Amino acid sequence: MKKAVAGGRLRPGDTFPSVRALSRELKINPNTAHKVVGALVEEGLLEVRPGIGTVVATPPAATAAERRLLLREHVEALVVEAVQMGIPVEELVAAVEQQWRRLEAQPGKGKR
Repeated sequence: MKKAVAGGRLRPGDTFPSVRALSRELKINPNTAHKVVGALVEEGLLEVRPGIGTVVATPPAATAAERRLLLREHVEALVVEAVQMGIPVEELVAAVEQQWRRLEAQPGKGKR
């Protein structure tokens, strides 16, 4: 959910799946889906609008420290996976640079 919001796939005001649809899609118990939605509402990521349903909330602006922490977590996961696959650091850096350039070249993507 957090990555989808940060990546722009979910925007404030977008509808969020119902508990029933979420449990069916994720193949989890409806009670678990209800708890997940409740936790996301409590965190301020979702809001319940009477007559409309559950929607993506407008997130507070992330601080630079929060963005760095999130990035560090993702980089760590990427590096661990690359090491496990035996990919040399030079190849990993080249792949990241190639992906960066590809995203920057897409209209509406890249620099924010």
